[in-house]
Amino acid sequence: MLIVLAKAQVGEGALEPALAAIEAMVAASNAEEGCIAYAFTQDVLQPGILHIVEKWKDEAALAAHFATPHMAAFGAAISGLDFKVIEALKFPTDDGSPVM
Repeated sequence: MLIVLAKAQVGEGALEPALAAIEAMVAASNAEEGCIAYAFTQDVLQPGILHIVEKWKDEAALAAHFATPHMAAFGAAISGLDFKVIEALKFPTDDGSPVM
């Protein structure tokens, strides 16, 4: 399994126009064959920061994700906005275990 943790910086006024693209991206990504989980969250202390948390079955699933039409559509939708990914890291892991 792979966990991807990414961070995006969104300029003032850019989040609202990006919301429909984010919602479409999350829904389509979660429907992908190798996707275990995919979510965007807004940082509560830094409103201009979004965190993207992804869980993928394997490297092949993540590679397929980058080639999807919804990934291209998302890129096109945010291209004119003050929206940039400032960090994206992937972590190979096992299936995990409960914290409690």
